[in-house]
Amino acid sequence: MEVSEKRQDGVMILALKGRLDSNTSGDFEKRLLGMVQEGEHRLVLDFSDLDYISSAGLRVLLKAVKELKRSDGRLVVCAVKDYIREIFSLSGFLSFLPTHTTLEESLQSFTASA
Repeated sequence: MEVSEKRQDGVMILALKGRLDSNTSGDFEKRLLGMVQEGEHRLVLDFSDLDYISSAGLRVLLKAVKELKRSDGRLVVCAVKDYIREIFSLSGFLSFLPTHTTLEESLQSFTASA
């Protein structure tokens, strides 16, 4: 899996490409939680090029959301493919992980809640 990062409007954006599964989740967890521990508290995950997420990937997202909650931070995802959204729905993730259709909507969600 490839992860590119950029900062826009004070928000860290991570664009994921490929598969977030048991083979890639460990490295991504270290990177994501490392950012949170270094003070990033406004994060967007762009899933437009994410092809697959396993339970290992879901676990990373859950850990990040919990960690960010402690520091009044927030994680949102955007451009979620329908079959990944279905996984989020079935697993209950839509109840605590905000999802938006576009990156712009995700960025706007931070200014609306500020």
